[in-house]
Amino acid sequence: MIALLSDIHSNIEALTNCLAESERLGAKRWICLGDVIGYGPQPREALRTVMERCEFSLLGNHEQGAMFYASDFNPRARAAIDWTRDQLSRRDCPRDENMRFWNYLDAMKKEHREQKMLFVHGSPRDPVREYMVPRDAADPQKMGECFAKMGEAKLCFIGHSHVPGVYLKSGGFLMPNEIGMEWKVTEPAIVNIGSVGQPRDGDPRSSFVTYDGDGEGGTVRFHRVEYDVEAVMAKIRAIEQLPDYLADRLAQGR
Repeated sequence: MIALLSDIHSNIEALTNCLAESERLGAKRWICLGDVIGYGPQPREALRTVMERCEFSLLGNHEQGAMFYASDFNPRARAAIDWTRDQLSRRDCPRDENMRFWNYLDAMKKEHREQKMLFVHGSPRDPVREYMVPRDAADPQKMGECFAKMGEAKLCFIGHSHVPGVYLKSGGFLMPNEIGMEWKVTEPAIVNIGSVGQPRDGDPRSSFVTYDGDGEGGTVRFHRVEYDVEAVMAKIRAIEQLPDYLADRLAQGR
């Protein structure tokens, strides 16, 4: 069983609880779809944990922003990525650990393929930066191009929008609550696994997915995990460079 995590956003409390729950469920592999950093108060801790526990993490737009540019980020996200960049280069921390962090970010791939599965952060069409949101299910051109980019893969796992659900090749979007939190693979699909550290579907609990197949069968299961939201909010508010909005939205799941 694979546990799939994404959009942790420097939220070590949420990440710790998701790892514990996925281990309890019997996961044998852990894969991260990107955005380990950004927004939250503990980028070093989150990145260190992903490096230790996950087989790999893909490149998210926040990792790309930290390494190269964040000019297209909104002001609050840009302020967080500027602060995060400084945190990963702190002079009061071991220089070799700083280097390991930056080398890990630099080595992140934009996509990963195995068996009949494709893993990306954003979308099959633009692996790092394109959002897929539920209304896209009604856009035949976008959906057609995204499924075409999957190539031989039958199942694609994504993050980035922080809104979990299943986009079917035959059309439509399945919300996890509408399908009993699981979906048996019966046709090609794109699965958004939601966000560990900053959910945006109105539910403040962390979201992650487990999968027990090879892309052509098996079952995708969505999981929600509680964590100490108030503690993370307090940590964000204690950091002058991080906008309070980034704390407030956690309680709202927005």
